[in-house]
Amino acid sequence: MRFLIRMAASAAAIFGVAYLSGGSLLEVDSFWPAAVVAAIVLALVNAIIKPIVKLLALPVTILTLGLFALVINAGMLYLVAAIVDGVHTTGFLQTVAASVIISIVSSVVGGLTEGKKE
Repeated sequence: MRFLIRMAASAAAIFGVAYLSGGSLLEVDSFWPAAVVAAIVLALVNAIIKPIVKLLALPVTILTLGLFALVINAGMLYLVAAIVDGVHTTGFLQTVAASVIISIVSSVVGGLTEGKKE
């Protein structure tokens, strides 16, 4: 159940970033299916590809004191936009800002859905 809540929150964050920015940060054609499919693809990309990229980029990330992680997040969002029809990026800095907002929303919802483990 937590997985479905997190996916819905990610889809809402993706669509919300596109809608509230008026398409200046990210362009999404519709909530269903574009934002929902983008959330699922983003979860898969973050689970499979992102750890490999983070490991390969570890020296650069250390040299930039962790700021390169923002570039990696933007790269994952670029990849999602390339895979999913109906999701388009508008520029590098805008994609970085969109990925930061989506990450914050996903982290907050993930923290709220974590149950107490007793």
